[in-house]
Amino acid sequence: MEVGSQKPLSIRVVSDGRIGMENQALGLAEALQRLSPSEITIRRVKWRKAFDKLPSALKASWMLDPAGDDPFPAAGEPWPDVWIATGRATLPLSLMAKRRSGGKTFVVQTQDPRWRTGDYDLVVAPRHDGIAGANVLSITGSPHRVTPARVAEGAAAFAYRLEALSRPRVAVLIGGKSRAHDLPEAHAAELADRIATAIGDVGGSLMLTFSRRTPEAAKAAITARLSGLPGLIWDGTGANPYFAFLHYADQVLVTEDSANMAAEAASTGKPVQVLPMVATKPADKFGRLHADLRERGAARAFDGSLASWAYEPLAETDRAAREVLRRMGRV
Repeated sequence: MEVGSQKPLSIRVVSDGRIGMENQALGLAEALQRLSPSEITIRRVKWRKAFDKLPSALKASWMLDPAGDDPFPAAGEPWPDVWIATGRATLPLSLMAKRRSGGKTFVVQTQDPRWRTGDYDLVVAPRHDGIAGANVLSITGSPHRVTPARVAEGAAAFAYRLEALSRPRVAVLIGGKSRAHDLPEAHAAELADRIATAIGDVGGSLMLTFSRRTPEAAKAAITARLSGLPGLIWDGTGANPYFAFLHYADQVLVTEDSANMAAEAASTGKPVQVLPMVATKPADKFGRLHADLRERGAARAFDGSLASWAYEPLAETDRAAREVLRRMGRV
């Protein structure tokens, strides 16, 4: 049956509300909506403090904090056609949804659940997580919300500031401290000097944004060394220029601590170079992701130059959405 001849899908997105987590599930839901008429609802859940650390196998829905959303339909309401969830907090809820709906709801979990992996209808996991199974779809990176249309839309508000910048325009996406990486001040200063030299050598311009995890000392060191370049360093106030940076960039430099930013940048088809950070523990997953991006022709390690190359933009979120529809028998 043609997708267009079927009734619209009802899709429920469930997460703990953290933006990076929610955007994975929401990005996949939006990709489904682009392929098949759909209505998306979002639920942000949290567990009562006393129960939050319990293993997923011991959690029950009455342990949910009423300050969060109720992820399940109210009495008399229909179950959604698709349930897309991400993160540890949602794991037991996803399996409850599958059971309580009587199998009517197609349950998708993003990321590696590390718990009862085979019990979800589909697990959409980054290839660098290294899991496999009949119900597992491995993709490069994680699902996300970056699309050509959204990037172009986000660029409009910044056109007056970015369109006239000298080319190549270099988007620099700086992360920060995490479980496996750090960005101490001295390393940040050295990195900034290398970036400044690379941009200066080609007469380009800078579009830089920090993350919430960027240490203040690192932020100050980078800003001090790069503020003399033509361009824009976003200070975190006002509208977020992230999509605009991706739109106007000729090159993207991204620190190695963020799998999301690297995969999102690779969806643009722009050359992506990975900036080194200080490792605080083995980061095999990040190494596997960057190897995956290199194999796809999308990314290289930053070597101090701004060489350009072409590759087919990654469209992994769309591929995952097509797989959901295929498994549901809607294509």
